Amino acid sequence: MPVMLISDEAGQTPQGCDDLLAEVGPALASAPGFGMHTSHPIDVGWREARIWTAREDAARFFAGPIAPCLPDGIRPKLTFTPLQDRLRASGWRTAATAR
Repeated sequence: MPVMLISDEAGQTPQGCDDLLAEVGPALASAPGFGMHTSHPIDVGWREARIWTAREDAARFFAGPIAPCLPDGIRPKLTFTPLQDRLRASGWRTAATAR
């Protein structure tokens, strides 16, 4: 079942998120079960959301490449939300993929 992994990161900054994504982005893009990534500011820091085909894939990737790369003091609060469905627009490009 597809899930959305929401990672609320108190104290995280836009630059910190960009740095982390630059480091793990290539592995994330090719990770089994990965669907998409997005992020935005929240009152206490930063939120990242990722869509995965299964919770196990999301948890495995977080524990593997992401957790060791987190800056000191950043301990995300993770929430897994089961999704009813997902649909991806073909050809949709973002600033990151347009480079």
